[in-house]
Amino acid sequence: MTLKEKLKAGKQVLGTWCAIPSPEFINVLAKAGMDFVIIDMEHAAMDYRVAGQMVMAAEVEGCGSIIRVPDNTESAILRALEVAPDGVIVPHIQSAIERKQAITHMKFPPYGNRSLNPFVRAGGYRSYPGFTKEQNEQTIAAILVEGIRGIRDIGKIVDDPMLDLIYMGSYDISLSLGVPGETNHPKVIKTLKDMTKVITKKKKTAGCMFHDKKDLQFFKDIGVKFLCYKVDTSIVYDEIQSVRKLI
Repeated sequence: MTLKEKLKAGKQVLGTWCAIPSPEFINVLAKAGMDFVIIDMEHAAMDYRVAGQMVMAAEVEGCGSIIRVPDNTESAILRALEVAPDGVIVPHIQSAIERKQAITHMKFPPYGNRSLNPFVRAGGYRSYPGFTKEQNEQTIAAILVEGIRGIRDIGKIVDDPMLDLIYMGSYDISLSLGVPGETNHPKVIKTLKDMTKVITKKKKTAGCMFHDKKDLQFFKDIGVKFLCYKVDTSIVYDEIQSVRKLI
């Protein structure tokens, strides 16, 4: 099954954020059994060439990939889609208008205004009938909701038939709620519960980051299916720290 098929079937999927610009590191994560990787072009030192190589390094091991674009612009979203990830995730969505803008950039007509060039990796380097329809159906459309306005307007934001995944950015949510970095603060926990309830009621997939077994159980209990384990940098750092303490 593709990553989108897994999401549509309501399966729990495991992945991580990738800030290290390395196809080789992505390949290790994929080989180890990750269902998906999120290639971070907002916070990491990443260009489109490396991002494309990372997509291929995941794909060869049957692992899905999503590129987080740096912003909600036509160029950023188009260039990410052309290297053929399973989907893109657009950060800092604060309203239904911004969500509509993101979806418009992701989809070909009649749903959006994505520019057509089939002679790239996404198109298989050739022109063939049905390419735009195929892309509209197969590409994962994802957004990140992490600000106070987005939290308040979540019901309207998720109300789009072309939207697949809503990722709740717990760190920026904690910042918005006045408890920066305290992702287990009662305010954050209540917000994540409330958001997930709205998201799942609309039959969309909710995603969030977990750090340990306790976090994982909490998210599974409230209905989060897109389960993101830390960030690649923190996975390496935490493992080295745990070994260091044994010396």
